[in-house]
Amino acid sequence: MSALKEESFTLKVEGLEKRFGDKPLWNGLTFQAPSGAMTAVTGASGSGKTTLLNCIGLLENFNAGKITYGPWTFQARKKGQPQKVQRECLRDVLGFLFQNYGLVETWSVERNLLVPLKIKKGHGGKKAWDGLMAGVLDRVGLAGYQGKKIFTLSGGEQQRVALARLMLKEPSVILADEPTSALDEGNADLVMDILQEQADQGALVLVSTHGEEIAQRCSGRVHIEKIR
Repeated sequence: MSALKEESFTLKVEGLEKRFGDKPLWNGLTFQAPSGAMTAVTGASGSGKTTLLNCIGLLENFNAGKITYGPWTFQARKKGQPQKVQRECLRDVLGFLFQNYGLVETWSVERNLLVPLKIKKGHGGKKAWDGLMAGVLDRVGLAGYQGKKIFTLSGGEQQRVALARLMLKEPSVILADEPTSALDEGNADLVMDILQEQADQGALVLVSTHGEEIAQRCSGRVHIEKIR
């Protein structure tokens, strides 16, 4: 478990601005979200929900403002600026649940799940890894799937593998981009239940969604107004 999850912290987004050329996507965007809870990110299509999660997750730069969680503050990055802290946060603090699952399709389920285990420190050997993988796969309803190739799985199964990988990483900040948009009701409920479990364990969970039902499962909400 990341050290950041062992105590409460707050995500602070202050005066965030994002432009594509001369067109602003949003400017002056300011909000806070607490750890130990799920917060929904809502807004019309094109309002920049995915871009916001990418900026918070350090996958995409922004033009002005700052983002803070725990002891780290990130501002608009300049060309040539050192990226060491960003890399550390991506490795140790941040976790993602992408719409496109973010899995290597030609790899087996096991090989995809080994990625966070090999990065983490203080883990056991192969026997311990096997037990951890078996446990998370059982939790997401995919017991015995270790040897299956990703490209042979349905979209719902791939999302559950991505969820299992997230559970193995145990991130402090989870950014879930429309995680239920392509899922049936049963799989959607499972995803949200596990995200809630992660929040209950101390993670800060941001969930972008178009669905009011999903938003209502969150204890907080950030609504983005689309600039016309």
